[in-house]
Amino acid sequence: MRIVLATNNARKRVELQRILAGLDVELVPMGELGLSSPVEDGDTFEANALLKALAASRATGLPAIADDSGLEVDALDGEPGVFSARWAGTDGDDAANNARLVRELQAVPEDRRGARFVCLAALVSPDGTAVTERGTMEGRVRDHPSGDGGFGYDPYFVATGNTVSNAELSPQAKDAISHRGTAFRALRPHVEALLAS
Repeated sequence: MRIVLATNNARKRVELQRILAGLDVELVPMGELGLSSPVEDGDTFEANALLKALAASRATGLPAIADDSGLEVDALDGEPGVFSARWAGTDGDDAANNARLVRELQAVPEDRRGARFVCLAALVSPDGTAVTERGTMEGRVRDHPSGDGGFGYDPYFVATGNTVSNAELSPQAKDAISHRGTAFRALRPHVEALLAS
Protein backbone atom coordinates (compact mmCIF):
# COMPACT_ATOMS: atom_id res chain seq x y z
CA MET A 1 0.00 0.00 0.00
CA ARG A 2 1.25 3.48 -0.83
CA ILE A 3 0.93 6.01 1.97
CA VAL A 4 1.75 9.66 1.52
CA LEU A 5 4.22 10.96 4.04
CA ALA A 6 3.17 14.57 4.55
CA THR A 7 6.63 15.98 5.13
CA ASN A 8 9.59 17.11 3.08
CA ASN A 9 11.99 16.55 6.00
CA ALA A 10 14.34 13.82 4.75
CA ARG A 11 15.68 13.08 8.25
CA LYS A 12 12.17 12.60 9.58
CA ARG A 13 11.38 10.24 6.68
CA VAL A 14 14.37 8.03 7.55
CA GLU A 15 13.29 7.96 11.19
CA LEU A 16 9.71 6.97 10.30
CA GLN A 17 10.88 4.27 7.91
CA ARG A 18 12.85 2.68 10.76
CA ILE A 19 9.90 2.88 13.16
CA LEU A 20 7.39 1.43 10.65
CA ALA A 21 9.80 -1.19 9.25
CA GLY A 22 8.23 -4.53 8.42
CA LEU A 23 4.87 -3.18 7.29
CA ASP A 24 3.92 -3.76 3.66
CA VAL A 25 3.74 -0.04 2.90
CA GLU A 26 5.61 2.35 0.69
CA LEU A 27 6.01 5.76 2.31
CA VAL A 28 5.93 8.30 -0.51
CA PRO A 29 7.12 11.80 0.46
CA MET A 30 4.66 14.49 -0.57
CA GLY A 31 7.31 16.30 -2.60
CA GLU A 32 7.66 13.29 -4.91
CA LEU A 33 3.96 13.69 -5.71
CA GLY A 34 4.30 17.40 -6.45
CA LEU A 35 2.61 18.49 -3.24
CA SER A 36 3.75 21.41 -1.15
CA SER A 37 3.28 21.61 2.58
CA PRO A 38 0.20 23.52 3.72
CA VAL A 39 0.57 26.47 6.08
CA GLU A 40 0.80 25.09 9.60
CA ASP A 41 -1.44 27.61 11.32
CA GLY A 42 -2.90 25.34 13.97
CA ASP A 43 -2.34 26.24 17.60
CA THR A 44 -1.73 22.65 18.73
CA PHE A 45 0.46 19.79 17.53
CA GLU A 46 -2.69 17.77 16.81
CA ALA A 47 -4.23 20.50 14.65
CA ASN A 48 -1.09 20.83 12.54
CA ALA A 49 -0.60 17.07 12.11
CA LEU A 50 -4.21 16.62 11.00
CA LEU A 51 -4.04 19.63 8.70
CA LYS A 52 -1.04 18.16 6.87
CA ALA A 53 -2.37 14.59 6.66
CA LEU A 54 -5.84 15.68 5.50
CA ALA A 55 -4.41 17.94 2.80
CA ALA A 56 -2.13 15.18 1.48
CA SER A 57 -4.87 12.54 1.49
CA ARG A 58 -7.40 14.80 -0.23
CA ALA A 59 -4.89 15.81 -2.90
CA THR A 60 -3.87 12.23 -3.74
CA GLY A 61 -6.76 9.96 -2.78
CA LEU A 62 -4.26 7.92 -0.76
CA PRO A 63 -3.90 7.38 2.98
CA ALA A 64 -1.56 9.95 4.50
CA ILE A 65 0.62 10.11 7.58
CA ALA A 66 1.85 13.31 9.17
CA ASP A 67 3.23 14.43 12.45
CA ASP A 68 3.83 17.66 14.23
CA SER A 69 6.39 17.74 16.93
CA GLY A 70 8.39 20.15 18.98
CA LEU A 71 10.04 21.08 22.23
CA GLU A 72 8.19 22.45 25.26
CA VAL A 73 10.39 24.10 27.89
CA ASP A 74 8.82 24.61 31.31
CA ALA A 75 10.83 27.75 32.16
CA LEU A 76 9.65 29.30 28.86
CA ASP A 77 5.96 28.59 29.52
CA GLY A 78 5.94 25.77 26.97
CA GLU A 79 7.79 27.58 24.21
CA PRO A 80 8.83 27.02 21.51
CA GLY A 81 6.01 24.44 21.23
CA VAL A 82 4.28 24.37 17.84
CA PHE A 83 6.74 27.01 16.61
CA SER A 84 9.79 24.80 17.32
CA ALA A 85 10.95 24.46 13.70
CA ARG A 86 10.61 28.17 12.96
CA TRP A 87 11.15 29.72 16.40
CA ALA A 88 14.05 31.90 15.25
CA GLY A 89 12.19 33.05 12.15
CA THR A 90 13.28 30.70 9.35
CA ASP A 91 11.65 27.29 9.04
CA GLY A 92 14.13 24.48 9.72
CA ASP A 93 17.10 26.64 10.76
CA ASP A 94 18.39 24.39 13.56
CA ALA A 95 21.42 26.58 14.36
CA ALA A 96 19.31 29.73 14.77
CA ASN A 97 16.65 27.93 16.81
CA ASN A 98 19.27 26.46 19.14
CA ALA A 99 20.99 29.82 19.51
CA ARG A 100 17.70 31.34 20.59
CA LEU A 101 17.10 28.47 23.04
CA VAL A 102 20.48 29.05 24.69
CA ARG A 103 19.86 32.81 24.81
CA GLU A 104 16.37 32.46 26.32
CA LEU A 105 17.62 30.06 29.03
CA GLN A 106 20.82 31.96 29.84
CA ALA A 107 19.64 33.04 33.30
CA VAL A 108 17.82 29.79 34.12
CA PRO A 109 19.73 27.30 36.31
CA GLU A 110 20.12 23.84 34.80
CA ASP A 111 17.99 22.23 37.50
CA ARG A 112 15.05 24.41 36.34
CA ARG A 113 15.34 23.52 32.66
CA GLY A 114 12.79 20.74 32.55
CA ALA A 115 11.43 20.13 29.07
CA ARG A 116 9.84 17.57 26.83
CA PHE A 117 9.67 16.68 23.20
CA VAL A 118 6.09 16.13 21.99
CA CYS A 119 4.96 14.35 18.84
CA LEU A 120 1.44 14.08 17.51
CA ALA A 121 1.17 11.49 14.72
CA ALA A 122 -1.87 11.43 12.44
CA LEU A 123 -3.16 8.88 9.92
CA VAL A 124 -5.91 9.93 7.54
CA SER A 125 -7.70 7.43 5.30
CA PRO A 126 -9.06 8.36 1.85
CA ASP A 127 -12.59 8.35 3.30
CA GLY A 128 -11.55 11.09 5.74
CA THR A 129 -11.28 8.87 8.83
CA ALA A 130 -8.54 10.24 11.04
CA VAL A 131 -6.69 8.84 14.05
CA THR A 132 -4.00 10.47 16.14
CA GLU A 133 -1.49 9.25 18.70
CA ARG A 134 0.69 11.28 21.05
CA GLY A 135 4.18 10.59 22.31
CA THR A 136 6.36 12.53 24.75
CA MET A 137 9.95 12.33 25.92
CA GLU A 138 10.73 14.07 29.19
CA GLY A 139 14.12 15.55 29.94
CA ARG A 140 16.03 18.78 30.33
CA VAL A 141 17.89 21.32 28.24
CA ARG A 142 21.65 21.77 28.64
CA ASP A 143 23.51 24.99 27.89
CA HIS A 144 26.04 23.33 25.58
CA PRO A 145 25.61 21.03 22.58
CA SER A 146 27.09 17.57 22.24
CA GLY A 147 26.86 14.89 19.58
CA ASP A 148 26.31 15.06 15.86
CA GLY A 149 23.34 12.73 15.40
CA GLY A 150 19.66 13.58 15.25
CA PHE A 151 18.45 17.02 14.30
CA GLY A 152 16.69 20.07 15.70
CA TYR A 153 17.23 20.56 19.41
CA ASP A 154 18.75 17.08 19.93
CA PRO A 155 22.30 18.29 20.77
CA TYR A 156 20.94 20.29 23.74
CA PHE A 157 18.33 17.83 25.05
CA VAL A 158 19.08 15.10 27.59
CA ALA A 159 16.25 12.62 28.11
CA THR A 160 15.33 11.61 31.64
CA GLY A 161 17.54 8.71 32.74
CA ASN A 162 20.29 9.59 30.26
CA THR A 163 23.57 11.40 30.74
CA VAL A 164 24.16 12.08 27.03
CA SER A 165 22.22 14.25 24.61
CA ASN A 166 19.79 12.86 22.06
CA ALA A 167 22.38 13.72 19.40
CA GLU A 168 24.78 11.23 21.03
CA LEU A 169 22.33 8.32 20.93
CA SER A 170 22.33 5.71 18.19
CA PRO A 171 19.27 5.91 15.94
CA GLN A 172 17.91 2.70 17.49
CA ALA A 173 18.43 3.94 21.06
CA LYS A 174 16.73 7.22 20.24
CA ASP A 175 13.77 5.50 18.51
CA ALA A 176 13.24 3.33 21.58
CA ILE A 177 12.57 6.32 23.85
CA SER A 178 11.71 9.20 21.56
CA HIS A 179 8.44 11.07 21.34
CA ARG A 180 8.22 10.21 17.64
CA GLY A 181 8.98 6.54 18.28
CA THR A 182 6.27 6.36 20.94
CA ALA A 183 3.67 8.12 18.79
CA PHE A 184 4.35 6.09 15.65
CA ARG A 185 4.52 2.76 17.47
CA ALA A 186 1.05 3.61 18.81
CA LEU A 187 -0.07 4.55 15.27
CA ARG A 188 1.29 1.32 13.77
CA PRO A 189 -1.77 -0.86 14.68
CA HIS A 190 -3.98 1.68 12.86
CA VAL A 191 -1.79 1.34 9.76
CA GLU A 192 -2.01 -2.46 10.09
CA ALA A 193 -5.82 -2.23 10.34
CA LEU A 194 -5.89 -0.08 7.22
CA LEU A 195 -3.76 -2.66 5.39
CA ALA A 196 -6.09 -5.45 6.52
CA SER A 197 -9.16 -3.63 5.24
